[in-house]
Amino acid sequence: MIHTDTDVLIIGAGLSGIGAAVHLEKKCPGLGYQIFEQRGAIGGTWDLFRYPGIRSDSDMHTLGYNFKPWTEAKAIADGPSIRKYVADTANEYGVTPHIKFNTAIVAANWSTPDQAWHVTHEDEFGARSITTCRFLFMCGGYYRYDEGYRPDFPGEDAFKGQFIHPQHWPEDLNYSGKKVVIIGSGATAMTLVPAMTDKAAHVTMLQRSPTYVVSRPSVDKFANFLRKILPDSWAYSFIRWRNVLLQQFFFKQTRSNPDKARERLIGMVKEELGPDYPVETHFNPSYNPWEQRLCLVPDSDLFNALKSGKASVETDHIETFT
Repeated sequence: MIHTDTDVLIIGAGLSGIGAAVHLEKKCPGLGYQIFEQRGAIGGTWDLFRYPGIRSDSDMHTLGYNFKPWTEAKAIADGPSIRKYVADTANEYGVTPHIKFNTAIVAANWSTPDQAWHVTHEDEFGARSITTCRFLFMCGGYYRYDEGYRPDFPGEDAFKGQFIHPQHWPEDLNYSGKKVVIIGSGATAMTLVPAMTDKAAHVTMLQRSPTYVVSRPSVDKFANFLRKILPDSWAYSFIRWRNVLLQQFFFKQTRSNPDKARERLIGMVKEELGPDYPVETHFNPSYNPWEQRLCLVPDSDLFNALKSGKASVETDHIETFT
C-alpha cells in the first residue's frame, strides 16, 4: 500500500458530484477528497445545456438533495435555477475549494500492490499528471461533453439551413420567423418545441416513434402551502416522500396492469388535444408504459403549442434531405 494523494476522488462537479461530496463531509468527516471537473464551472448538465426552455424533467423535491430543501415556487424548475441550487450547495457546505476545474480524466488504473487508483488527468493546456486515491467516485453523468451524439442523415449535404445540436446551442442563434424541425421526441425535444414557438414561424417535432407524454403543474401548490406553515426542512421532507411513494405506486400500476395504464395515459392526451387530433398516430407508443421513460411536460405547454397551430408532430423515418 502507498500513501495516496487523497482518500476519495470524485469525477464531476454537477448535481451528483456535489451531492457526493456533501455526503462524504457529513458521514465520513475524517476522509479527504478532491473533485475533478472537466469544465470550468459547477453544474454539470445544468451548466452545459443552454438551449431555450432548459428545465428539469422531474420534480425538484425528488431530484434535489435530501439535505438541502428546494424552496423555489416551481417544482419543475428551469436550468438556471437548478444550476444556482447546485452552486449554492457547494458554497454552503464548503465543497467549492475541493474542486479542480478544467481537469479532464484520461485514464484510471487500479493497482493491486498499491491498493489504490492511479488516475491520469489533463489540464486545459494539455499537461498530464497522475493523482492516486483509495476510492474513485464516478459522477460524470452520461453525456460526452466535448461532442454530443450526431447521427449521419442521408442527403443532409443538400440542406442549406443550419444544423444545431442542443448540447452546443449558439448564444446568438436567431430563429425568428424560421421553420424549425426538431428531430427526436425525448425530454429535450419536449422542452424545445413549446419554447421555440415564441419566435419561430413554425416548429415541427419529427419522431421515429411516439412517446408517452404526461402533463403536470410546474408549481406544487400543496408544497408551497406547507412551506408557509412548517419549517422548510419538514415541508420538503414530507413532499419528497409523498412524491417518491406516488411515483412508486404509479410505476407498479403500469407494470402490473399495463393495458389500463396505457389507456389512461393516452386518454389524458386525448383530453388535452381534443377528439380531432390524431393521438393514435403521434402519442401511442408501441411499448408499454415505463418500458421506456415517460416524458413530463409542465402546465400542458407542449399540448398548448400544438393546439395553437404554432407547432406540429410528424411520425416517420427520415429518408433523405432535399
